Amino acid sequence: MMPGDSNMTSIVQRIARQALVTFRNPPRVGEDAGKSFLENHSKLKSLMTEVRAADLKLAPRRADDSTPGVPPALPYHHGAPPVTYMHICETDHFSMGVFLLKSGASIPLHDHPGMHGVLKVMYGKVRISCFDRLERPSGSTQAAPSPPPAQMGALRRSVLRSTGEYTEESGPCVLSPDRDNLHQIDAVDGPTAFMDILAPPYDPDDGRDCHYYRVLTEAEVKNTEQKEQKEKEVWLMEISQPPDFWCGGEPYPGPEVCL
Repeated sequence: MMPGDSNMTSIVQRIARQALVTFRNPPRVGEDAGKSFLENHSKLKSLMTEVRAADLKLAPRRADDSTPGVPPALPYHHGAPPVTYMHICETDHFSMGVFLLKSGASIPLHDHPGMHGVLKVMYGKVRISCFDRLERPSGSTQAAPSPPPAQMGALRRSVLRSTGEYTEESGPCVLSPDRDNLHQIDAVDGPTAFMDILAPPYDPDDGRDCHYYRVLTEAEVKNTEQKEQKEKEVWLMEISQPPDFWCGGEPYPGPEVCL
């Protein structure tokens, strides 16, 4: 880094550089993270903790910013995407951008196969419910559901790790290949936006396609007290992308990133 570079370089640029260093050689799936990766990952989380909407030239939106004529109970209408994405940058090692959710919108429960992620709220509030697949029996006596035979292969034994609310004052939410790898993200009390890093990016040709799920148990994931939320085994069923969810694109207004 050149003298004075930390003062002249945007925090977005510094985050992108740190993400590149961190995820250039990540631990393999199932492999313990080494000291170098953990130190770089910690630096990345620290930078993500600092970033704010103003650093991205992102103006917080209000619930009444939606399309004229759409009543408050219907914050987005058929034809307008409930979620949009601002692309910042992407390499073979990671992608970085901003997701914007309208009032009442959700990003459905989905996975990140073999991927790391760091999510930081820019404005508004989100509720994040984190799950993991359970590959081996844990001695649980929980009975398996009995769907039609054609759906048996779509069942996934899983655990609800936590449910918590995040604002711009919260630290980043982190996922890894083997921890908190599946999550659902809900906008709470109005529009919200979060900066998102995924490493490596989704790539169906390399085994990293996005899969969607729904919970088959009565497990309530609306409890927002993260400390009180105990882990609970649940059954998930893989489903097609929900018809009421799709993601549009928006231009990114913030500082350019060069890698």
